[in-house]
Amino acid sequence: MFKKVLIANRGAIAVRIEKTLKKMGISSVAVYSKADQDSLHVEYADEAILLGEGTAKETYLDMDKILSIAVETKAEAIHPGYGFLSENTEFARDCEEKGIKFIGPTPKQIELFGLKHSARALAKKAGVPLLPGTELLSSVEEAVKEAKKIGYPVILKSTAGGGGIGMRICYSSKELKEAYEGVCYLAAANFNNAGVFLEKYIEKSRHVEVQIFGNAYGEAVALGERDCSVQRRNQKVVEESPAPNLPEKVRAAMYKAAEDLAKEASYQSAGTVEFLYDEAEEKFYFLEVNTRLQVEHGITEEVLGLDLVSWMIKEATGELKGMKEQLKKPDGHAIEVRVYAEDCLNGFRPSSGKIDEVYFDPICRVESWIRKGIEVTSLYDPMLAKLIVHGKDRADAIRKMNQVLKNSRVYGITTNLQYLKALLKTEGYEKGLLFTGMLKEFLPSEKAIEVLDGGVQTTVQDYPGMIGYWSVGVPPCGPMDSYNFRLGNSLLGNAEGDTGLELTLRGGSYKFRAAISFCITGADMQPTLDGVPIGMYQVIHAMPNQILKFKDCKVGMRTYLLVAGGFDMPKIMGSSSTFIDGKFGGHGGRTLRTGDVLRVTENCLIDS
Repeated sequence: MFKKVLIANRGAIAVRIEKTLKKMGISSVAVYSKADQDSLHVEYADEAILLGEGTAKETYLDMDKILSIAVETKAEAIHPGYGFLSENTEFARDCEEKGIKFIGPTPKQIELFGLKHSARALAKKAGVPLLPGTELLSSVEEAVKEAKKIGYPVILKSTAGGGGIGMRICYSSKELKEAYEGVCYLAAANFNNAGVFLEKYIEKSRHVEVQIFGNAYGEAVALGERDCSVQRRNQKVVEESPAPNLPEKVRAAMYKAAEDLAKEASYQSAGTVEFLYDEAEEKFYFLEVNTRLQVEHGITEEVLGLDLVSWMIKEATGELKGMKEQLKKPDGHAIEVRVYAEDCLNGFRPSSGKIDEVYFDPICRVESWIRKGIEVTSLYDPMLAKLIVHGKDRADAIRKMNQVLKNSRVYGITTNLQYLKALLKTEGYEKGLLFTGMLKEFLPSEKAIEVLDGGVQTTVQDYPGMIGYWSVGVPPCGPMDSYNFRLGNSLLGNAEGDTGLELTLRGGSYKFRAAISFCITGADMQPTLDGVPIGMYQVIHAMPNQILKFKDCKVGMRTYLLVAGGFDMPKIMGSSSTFIDGKFGGHGGRTLRTGDVLRVTENCLIDS
């Protein structure tokens, strides 16, 4: 068994691997960029080495730097996690040359499955069902000719692509001709390989994958399946195991196909065989093999009661034998949601900033790298956490995940938590009517207000505010005109201390993302709702997407915007008020700025 393992990754997966290493009595070495210096994976590691500043290319993708650290720290092995260098053939070979064990498949297997056209060829040899398709194409003329044989629609794919990059659905020869050069260019630019091929495109399909595991002794097993159909722009959002509404004969055939392919390749370590499932025809087709640990591996672990990271480490040392004998009978149902730092109602734009507070309901398994005070940057993938629940059946798992999404909070940045909450309550999801395009038109409202313009100085305040802390250098914080602040809350039926906004001199503008009741008090900034003047000191009901605007104060300085139920904000020193000089409290410890999204409470609308 290894004594020390370096983790060539960051975020939730690095923390996950560190926890398993600790259980196995193995020391961990973490690498981190300057932007990740406060990440949980740095804190949990036995040793942590700085990679420097900069982008992923300059840090987590710098193979020479990571290998040098492994040599310097005397790490015997490297676990690449997922993403970054996990499927990099050159890195895996460099590890071997330096006598460091790469915890994963062999370089040859990574290379074989890394190119989709060669993976298709091996799948065909193993007797795995394939969609009608082509070898690598040499020209757009050949593509048009082959597409006519296959029948439209077709999907043009980069052989080295991933994450939806280098893929285009074409419904006619005209669309194929227009797409060809662009897909080739994207493939060359992103993957240094311009090779493309065609496959038949199924309009309504499911994405079902089988977890495989192989060892150096020729054993290969299928470890259950996962439904990953809930996707947005080819990126997975919600996964579950087992796949709902999947006939047993199809499930058994998938397992056999996956195992046959793994045996054909003499596959070692963890991997995933991905299939496209045509529910109407009850037929499945090979998509690709991911030669690494998947983001969603945790739901398989929950259902089968095993630790895939532990298996990977044991396989790398030659200690993993008799895998089928170690398997338990599948138990219950597991669901995973991915929590992203993104603004769903603004084109899923990544969100960045300081996390004021974070809370995840304790009934879920949390895999995350964030904590209070961490700065989320735009340098890396926006995934903040994976939340996993395990239930006795699918209905129980959905019930638990609904509770998790209702109670969990990430304050200070914008996340997709409300989006996920709404998704799980749709009829299609509840009934298990899943397909890869189900999120195409899904864009639910959010109980929140978006800041379009924060004005001169707008802050979050509550009453009585942050008081009694002069002894530790914190002056009293709270609304300057507490009478008008409390009066607005009273008119809305709120508690007098419910959180609101204090606008100074010029109020700015705000968009309501849901139906919300509000009240404006204090100085008259001549407010308008969608351009129509509205009154002060009265309850007004805004509809989704309506815009509230304020002008400059003519008399007085401060205006107050209160909403029914108050704003959903964390408390520091017993208050949600903003202490600007101290850079804490309120939203990010600062004045509001364009792009901020302020969550309101569930009871944000008064019956009129």
